[in-house]
Amino acid sequence: MTEIESLSARIDALEMRLTFQDETIEDLNKAIIAQWKQIDGLTRQLAQIEDRVAVGEQRADLAGLPEPPPPHY
Repeated sequence: MTEIESLSARIDALEMRLTFQDETIEDLNKAIIAQWKQIDGLTRQLAQIEDRVAVGEQRADLAGLPEPPPPHY
């Protein structure tokens, strides 16, 4: 194998590695974007639930009635 063939083979190997790394980076980027969307959605749901609980607590305080005992009593 000549020096030019050797260098060409090394360049080909590097190009294949670069292509694989680019694909991997793109896949990881897509996964991160999907996770951030899911986290954002869950954060919004949590905020809505916290608001509902706060409203429920305020209504219970305004009613002046004690909380009913749990069903297992």
